[in-house]
Amino acid sequence: MVTLNNVKITFNHHLIVNDVNFEIAQGEFVHLVGESGSGKSSLLRLLYMDLFPSSGEVIVGDYSSKTIKQKEIPYLRRKLGIVFQDFKLLEDRTIYENVAFTLHVIGLSSDEIRKKVLTVLTQVGLSHKRNAMPHQLSGGEQQRVCIARALVNEPFLLLADEPTGNLDPGTSLDITKLLMEINQKGTAILMTTHNYDLVKKTQGRILQIKNRTVREVKLKETSKE
Repeated sequence: MVTLNNVKITFNHHLIVNDVNFEIAQGEFVHLVGESGSGKSSLLRLLYMDLFPSSGEVIVGDYSSKTIKQKEIPYLRRKLGIVFQDFKLLEDRTIYENVAFTLHVIGLSSDEIRKKVLTVLTQVGLSHKRNAMPHQLSGGEQQRVCIARALVNEPFLLLADEPTGNLDPGTSLDITKLLMEINQKGTAILMTTHNYDLVKKTQGRILQIKNRTVREVKLKETSKE
């Protein structure tokens, strides 16, 4: 479903990562761990083609970084869900409208949109807050809205970029458990984090960025060094 072959990323002649090779299979939960600034977000940007490798190839579904056309990138992104650390909610729209926004863009009917939005808001435990504004919600609730928005188009892969970075430990664990529940229903998840303690409390395969490359590790091997 996702394959990175001999991927290298440079920025302004500065090496970010080199010789990266990994795959993500359908329905997997994968943690991408590493310290802040190690290149985790850059690797996620490769997957939704916001960034292209300096060398090597990134394959996501039916699309390759070597052959994808600019006009095809929006179609790739419709098959992905993306959750950011800083929420990126539209502050002048209700929770319902925030989740519905992308469905309006792709031209679904009002009935289809309502059904999909209420389904995902129920899934994240926020159907009763659908008429609230973002500023009326806690940080954890806002992140649940972001997860609902990412899920509403039924993606085959959910990319969660430090989704607990701005949350307290208890809320962080709740959000991670929600992602685990989503994964158990069949959606593959790639979650980046520098919170090694949180990884220890969850499940899934672990990829670690260290010394500018990525390797698979066992839980006991994860370290901050």
